[in-house]
Amino acid sequence: MSTPRTAQVTRQTAETLIDVQINLDGTGLSNLNTGIGFFDHMLDQIARHGLIDLDIQAKGDLHIDGHHTVEDVGITLGQAFAKALSDKRGIRRYGHAYVPLDEALSRVVVDFSGRPGLVMDVPFKSSVIGAFDTQLTYEFFQGFVNHAFVTLHIDNLKGENAHHQAETVFKAFGRAVRAALELDPRAPHLMPSTKGSL
Repeated sequence: MSTPRTAQVTRQTAETLIDVQINLDGTGLSNLNTGIGFFDHMLDQIARHGLIDLDIQAKGDLHIDGHHTVEDVGITLGQAFAKALSDKRGIRRYGHAYVPLDEALSRVVVDFSGRPGLVMDVPFKSSVIGAFDTQLTYEFFQGFVNHAFVTLHIDNLKGENAHHQAETVFKAFGRAVRAALELDPRAPHLMPSTKGSL
Protein backbone atom coordinates (compact mmCIF):
# COMPACT_ATOMS: atom_id res chain seq x y z
CA MET A 1 0.00 0.00 0.00
CA SER A 2 1.59 3.23 -1.15
CA THR A 3 -0.22 5.73 1.04
CA PRO A 4 -1.95 5.32 4.41
CA ARG A 5 -5.72 5.29 4.20
CA THR A 6 -6.35 7.72 7.03
CA ALA A 7 -8.41 10.84 7.47
CA GLN A 8 -9.44 13.44 10.02
CA VAL A 9 -12.64 15.45 9.61
CA THR A 10 -14.26 18.02 11.89
CA ARG A 11 -17.82 19.17 11.32
CA GLN A 12 -19.42 21.97 13.32
CA THR A 13 -22.98 23.24 13.17
CA ALA A 14 -25.24 25.10 15.57
CA GLU A 15 -26.37 21.68 16.83
CA THR A 16 -23.23 19.55 17.00
CA LEU A 17 -19.43 19.48 16.97
CA ILE A 18 -18.09 16.21 15.58
CA ASP A 19 -14.45 15.17 15.22
CA VAL A 20 -13.65 11.90 13.45
CA GLN A 21 -10.27 10.28 12.86
CA ILE A 22 -10.02 6.96 11.02
CA ASN A 23 -7.42 4.50 9.83
CA LEU A 24 -9.03 2.07 7.38
CA ASP A 25 -6.05 -0.29 7.74
CA GLY A 26 -6.06 -0.39 11.52
CA THR A 27 -6.55 -3.14 14.07
CA GLY A 28 -9.98 -2.22 15.43
CA LEU A 29 -8.94 0.25 18.11
CA SER A 30 -11.57 2.76 19.14
CA ASN A 31 -11.95 5.89 21.25
CA LEU A 32 -15.60 6.89 21.24
CA ASN A 33 -17.50 9.59 23.07
CA THR A 34 -20.84 10.64 21.62
CA GLY A 35 -22.70 11.04 24.89
CA ILE A 36 -25.00 8.13 23.95
CA GLY A 37 -23.71 4.93 25.51
CA PHE A 38 -25.46 2.43 23.27
CA PHE A 39 -24.43 4.35 20.16
CA ASP A 40 -20.79 4.22 21.30
CA HIS A 41 -21.23 0.46 21.74
CA MET A 42 -22.47 0.15 18.15
CA LEU A 43 -19.67 2.30 16.73
CA ASP A 44 -17.23 0.04 18.56
CA GLN A 45 -18.68 -2.90 16.61
CA ILE A 46 -17.83 -1.12 13.34
CA ALA A 47 -14.27 -0.54 14.49
CA ARG A 48 -13.70 -4.02 15.89
CA HIS A 49 -15.27 -6.03 13.11
CA GLY A 50 -14.15 -3.72 10.31
CA LEU A 51 -10.57 -3.57 11.64
CA ILE A 52 -10.82 0.21 11.45
CA ASP A 53 -9.12 2.43 14.01
CA LEU A 54 -11.84 4.87 14.94
CA ASP A 55 -11.75 7.99 17.10
CA ILE A 56 -15.06 9.86 17.35
CA GLN A 57 -15.61 12.77 19.71
CA ALA A 58 -19.06 14.33 19.53
CA LYS A 59 -20.79 17.12 21.40
CA GLY A 60 -24.44 17.58 20.52
CA ASP A 61 -27.72 18.98 21.74
CA LEU A 62 -28.62 15.88 23.71
CA HIS A 63 -30.89 17.97 25.93
CA ILE A 64 -33.25 17.87 22.92
CA ASP A 65 -32.64 14.27 21.83
CA GLY A 66 -30.01 12.18 20.07
CA HIS A 67 -31.12 12.83 16.50
CA HIS A 68 -28.69 15.57 15.50
CA THR A 69 -25.73 13.85 17.18
CA VAL A 70 -26.32 10.44 15.60
CA GLU A 71 -27.07 11.82 12.13
CA ASP A 72 -24.08 14.18 12.18
CA VAL A 73 -21.73 11.41 13.32
CA GLY A 74 -22.92 9.41 10.29
CA ILE A 75 -22.32 12.39 8.00
CA THR A 76 -18.85 13.09 9.38
CA LEU A 77 -17.84 9.42 9.34
CA GLY A 78 -18.95 9.23 5.71
CA GLN A 79 -16.85 12.28 4.86
CA ALA A 80 -13.85 10.69 6.56
CA PHE A 81 -14.29 7.46 4.59
CA ALA A 82 -14.49 9.37 1.31
CA LYS A 83 -11.36 11.35 2.17
CA ALA A 84 -9.36 8.28 3.28
CA LEU A 85 -10.28 6.23 0.20
CA SER A 86 -9.23 8.79 -2.40
CA ASP A 87 -9.96 7.31 -5.88
CA LYS A 88 -10.66 3.76 -4.53
CA ARG A 89 -8.14 2.19 -6.87
CA GLY A 90 -7.31 -1.42 -6.01
CA ILE A 91 -10.17 -2.09 -3.58
CA ARG A 92 -12.56 -5.02 -3.94
CA ARG A 93 -15.43 -2.48 -3.91
CA TYR A 94 -18.17 -4.92 -2.88
CA GLY A 95 -18.65 -6.54 0.49
CA HIS A 96 -21.32 -8.49 2.29
CA ALA A 97 -21.76 -10.19 5.64
CA TYR A 98 -24.30 -12.21 7.58
CA VAL A 99 -23.96 -11.90 11.36
CA PRO A 100 -25.98 -13.76 14.00
CA LEU A 101 -26.40 -12.98 17.69
CA ASP A 102 -28.52 -15.54 19.51
CA GLU A 103 -31.97 -15.34 17.86
CA ALA A 104 -31.11 -12.36 15.64
CA LEU A 105 -29.60 -12.46 12.16
CA SER A 106 -28.74 -9.55 9.86
CA ARG A 107 -27.34 -9.20 6.36
CA VAL A 108 -25.47 -6.15 5.09
CA VAL A 109 -24.30 -5.64 1.49
CA VAL A 110 -22.20 -2.62 0.49
CA ASP A 111 -20.92 -1.22 -2.78
CA PHE A 112 -18.42 1.66 -2.73
CA SER A 113 -20.02 2.76 -5.97
CA GLY A 114 -19.68 6.54 -5.83
CA ARG A 115 -23.51 6.72 -5.68
CA PRO A 116 -25.34 7.19 -2.40
CA GLY A 117 -28.22 4.84 -1.75
CA LEU A 118 -29.71 3.18 1.32
CA VAL A 119 -32.26 0.39 1.48
CA MET A 120 -32.90 -0.69 5.08
CA ASP A 121 -35.41 -3.16 6.48
CA VAL A 122 -34.98 -3.54 10.24
CA PRO A 123 -38.25 -4.09 12.12
CA PHE A 124 -37.01 -3.22 15.60
CA LYS A 125 -38.95 -4.90 18.40
CA SER A 126 -38.42 -1.89 20.68
CA SER A 127 -38.35 1.84 19.99
CA VAL A 128 -35.59 2.55 22.52
CA ILE A 129 -32.41 0.74 23.60
CA GLY A 130 -30.98 2.44 26.66
CA ALA A 131 -30.98 6.13 25.68
CA PHE A 132 -30.84 5.29 21.97
CA ASP A 133 -33.91 5.78 19.75
CA THR A 134 -33.85 2.85 17.32
CA GLN A 135 -35.19 5.09 14.51
CA LEU A 136 -31.82 6.84 14.57
CA THR A 137 -30.15 3.74 13.15
CA TYR A 138 -31.61 4.73 9.78
CA GLU A 139 -30.52 8.36 10.22
CA PHE A 140 -26.94 7.27 10.98
CA PHE A 141 -26.65 5.09 7.90
CA GLN A 142 -28.42 7.64 5.68
CA GLY A 143 -25.93 10.29 6.74
CA PHE A 144 -23.06 7.86 6.12
CA VAL A 145 -24.09 6.78 2.61
CA ASN A 146 -24.83 10.34 1.49
CA HIS A 147 -21.28 11.43 2.28
CA ALA A 148 -19.25 8.24 1.74
CA PHE A 149 -21.05 7.81 -1.61
CA VAL A 150 -21.88 4.14 -1.14
CA THR A 151 -24.84 1.90 -1.89
CA LEU A 152 -25.90 0.05 1.25
CA HIS A 153 -28.52 -2.66 1.80
CA ILE A 154 -29.33 -3.62 5.39
CA ASP A 155 -31.77 -6.38 6.32
CA ASN A 156 -32.54 -7.80 9.73
CA LEU A 157 -33.73 -11.28 8.78
CA LYS A 158 -34.65 -12.49 12.27
CA GLY A 159 -34.74 -11.06 15.76
CA GLU A 160 -36.84 -10.62 18.87
CA ASN A 161 -34.49 -8.56 21.01
CA ALA A 162 -33.83 -5.00 19.77
CA HIS A 163 -30.32 -4.92 21.24
CA HIS A 164 -29.47 -8.10 19.35
CA GLN A 165 -31.05 -6.77 16.15
CA ALA A 166 -28.99 -3.56 16.27
CA GLU A 167 -25.78 -5.32 17.19
CA THR A 168 -26.03 -7.76 14.30
CA VAL A 169 -26.62 -4.84 11.93
CA PHE A 170 -23.57 -2.88 13.08
CA LYS A 171 -21.32 -5.95 13.23
CA ALA A 172 -22.39 -7.02 9.75
CA PHE A 173 -21.79 -3.49 8.48
CA GLY A 174 -18.24 -3.59 9.87
CA ARG A 175 -17.54 -6.97 8.29
CA ALA A 176 -19.02 -5.95 4.92
CA VAL A 177 -17.01 -2.73 4.83
CA ARG A 178 -13.84 -4.61 5.74
CA ALA A 179 -14.37 -6.98 2.80
CA ALA A 180 -15.14 -4.16 0.36
CA LEU A 181 -12.11 -2.08 1.31
CA GLU A 182 -9.55 -4.88 1.15
CA LEU A 183 -7.01 -4.42 -1.60
CA ASP A 184 -7.45 -7.04 -4.30
CA PRO A 185 -4.06 -8.77 -4.81
CA ARG A 186 -5.09 -9.66 -8.38
CA ALA A 187 -5.83 -6.03 -9.28
CA PRO A 188 -3.91 -3.84 -6.85
CA HIS A 189 -3.71 -0.83 -9.16
CA LEU A 190 -6.92 -1.18 -11.14
CA MET A 191 -10.12 0.80 -10.79
CA PRO A 192 -12.93 -1.66 -9.95
CA SER A 193 -15.29 -0.22 -12.54
CA THR A 194 -15.70 -0.44 -16.32
CA LYS A 195 -16.32 3.33 -16.29
CA GLY A 196 -12.75 3.93 -15.11
CA SER A 197 -13.78 5.89 -12.02
CA LEU A 198 -15.94 5.58 -8.93
